[in-house]
Amino acid sequence: MRLVFFGTPQFAVPSLQRLLAEPGFEVAAVVTQPDRRRGRGSRVEPSPVKQAAVDCPVFQPLRIKKDEATLTALEAIQADAFVVVAYGQLLSARILNMPRLGCINGHGSLLPAYRGAAPIQWCIVNGDRATGMTTMQMNLGMDTGDMLLKSHLPIGLLDTAAEVAIALSLQCADLLVETLHGLQAGTLRPEPQDDALATHAPLIQKEDFELDWGKAAIALHNQVRGFFPNGVTTFRGQPLKVMATAPLGESYWTELPPDLVALRPAADALAADAAQPGAPPGTLVGWLKGQGPVVQTGDGLLLLRQVKPSGKPAQSGADFVNGSRLQIGELLG
Repeated sequence: MRLVFFGTPQFAVPSLQRLLAEPGFEVAAVVTQPDRRRGRGSRVEPSPVKQAAVDCPVFQPLRIKKDEATLTALEAIQADAFVVVAYGQLLSARILNMPRLGCINGHGSLLPAYRGAAPIQWCIVNGDRATGMTTMQMNLGMDTGDMLLKSHLPIGLLDTAAEVAIALSLQCADLLVETLHGLQAGTLRPEPQDDALATHAPLIQKEDFELDWGKAAIALHNQVRGFFPNGVTTFRGQPLKVMATAPLGESYWTELPPDLVALRPAADALAADAAQPGAPPGTLVGWLKGQGPVVQTGDGLLLLRQVKPSGKPAQSGADFVNGSRLQIGELLG
């Protein structure tokens, strides 16, 4: 099969590498976003997909729908399929109609759930305990094309969006190969999506990172790990990134690590003490030895396992307790 691969971030790299290694597949070209300033020092760097392209011709149009030179070159390739994973630009009808088997997309959700730009993040923020990959035939809609194959992935209580993305990126690579072989053999039957079941995963906005301590502990925990590492509050008048947490309570002990479960009596005592005076949300009600500070939320207690104070590197919750000399009764937010 003669393929063109469209992708940009690290999430797409395993899929490109898998296609490059698959016998019988030829990646005739790679399309990715233009080189951009990234990381510390804002150096201009190529995308992860460009770095992984390995001897493939690479196209980097600023706006692919209006870049006639790129469009003409893609038409000349006469590809069997275009494979799209987190490319970052919408494709026109002209592009969608170029390859013999159409444009095949790997999307990081179980469609029709979480159509849109950030399916992994919103899935975790909403507290879902499972997700997966879907391959589909692309059309002009936003993730509305007919579905081809799916894979599934459970989500643990402490899993972050970054960790889930790594696992899904590997699933995506295998699923795309299976999908392409099935299309070539004519054994796949596309399944239309039920629009009535569709949910959406919009672009993430800066305000989505703000932690409202009036929410329940589990909702805040899901927000922190869903938007990892960008959850933020304030402490002593300065921004404080909250990078890892754990909800404390009867519903969660079976999914927490043994070193934390060993401190359950101390956590239960903090919960009992916090309930008596009715500490307002955001109050530091104490700390668990070797773990970190415990915060009263709108419903339940939340342990801060890793934080990043303003102007300092990320640190464990225990180091934050010791280095900041925390006092019971101080407020976050």
